[in-house]
Amino acid sequence: MTPDASALLRWYDHHRRVLPWRSLPGHRPDPYAIWLSEIMLQQTTVKAVIAYYERFLTHYPTVQDLAAAPLEDVLRLWAGLGYYARARNLHSCAKRVSERGGFPDTVEELLTLPGIGAYTARAIAAIAFGRPVVPVDGNVERVTARLNATEDPLPASRPLLARQAALLNNDPVAQSRPSDFAQALFDLGATICTPRNPACLTCPWQTSCIAHARGIAAQLPAKQPKQARPTRYGAHFLLHDQNGQILLRTRPPTGLLGSMDELPGTEWRSRPWTEEEALAHAPCLTDWVGRGEIRHVFTHFTLYLTVYEACLPQGHNAGIDSSFGTFRSGKRAALPGVMKKCLALTKHPSET
Repeated sequence: MTPDASALLRWYDHHRRVLPWRSLPGHRPDPYAIWLSEIMLQQTTVKAVIAYYERFLTHYPTVQDLAAAPLEDVLRLWAGLGYYARARNLHSCAKRVSERGGFPDTVEELLTLPGIGAYTARAIAAIAFGRPVVPVDGNVERVTARLNATEDPLPASRPLLARQAALLNNDPVAQSRPSDFAQALFDLGATICTPRNPACLTCPWQTSCIAHARGIAAQLPAKQPKQARPTRYGAHFLLHDQNGQILLRTRPPTGLLGSMDELPGTEWRSRPWTEEEALAHAPCLTDWVGRGEIRHVFTHFTLYLTVYEACLPQGHNAGIDSSFGTFRSGKRAALPGVMKKCLALTKHPSET
């Protein structure tokens, strides 16, 4: 049974979230705002995204402004939001959109742009252009699993849930308001049909929910047990010069933290580095002082980094190989969160 779209939209009209990228009732959505927010919201919470979204709009009010900006500036503004391939794809996509004179308005065309996958294409098509499609994110997966009492665990059940979710807008009322319907699904999952303790008694789709009828809503969607996250270890070197700058290098453009800046250091491996092993990879021979260890959790592994710090003596000609980077201002660098944690251990905060 297709749940009553009218009931969901009535609920949405009274309880819709106020979000900076969301257009007001009766106003046309801005494709640039929708696209920018959707890219930022990939793997990231609304709460974390809002400040970054507003900062980006201040610096780049239009997609043409973003396309014209140097990648280094975009990465620096993105620093701290994580999943940095998104920032590189964001910039590439802005260039493509600017060249073609605007965003395409179909799922098929949107899928040809950098950084836009199945979910994002459907979200932009539905919200910004009123295409009657259902974008399936984690919220919509959860709502769908409970409506249908789908007990097969994620991630194996994802194709089934996508097929079931695609039927949610079969109601002609949903087809008449595709932008609002998509956002209503998001809000339902985010505020009512939550992962823990769903508020079933106030849900507009309670009478259509098989999981609620069976008393198993809170148990769904089921998930396969997570595998233990492996641990890696490394050491990085915080070297100051006499001009208040620090030694920084830029990571390769592809791969983890691509094109972001970092302190020079060792590779990240599965066993800890002894001090002797680590210092063999230091950018120069000097009096290095251990400042402690930081922990950072990536999607697929946990990282522990030991930080060593030193200052070049006055007039010292370090003879540092260019592979270790150059001395630059840490405040102007595109530093990911893990490197910001390393810098927080410094004993020379005024210089970084």
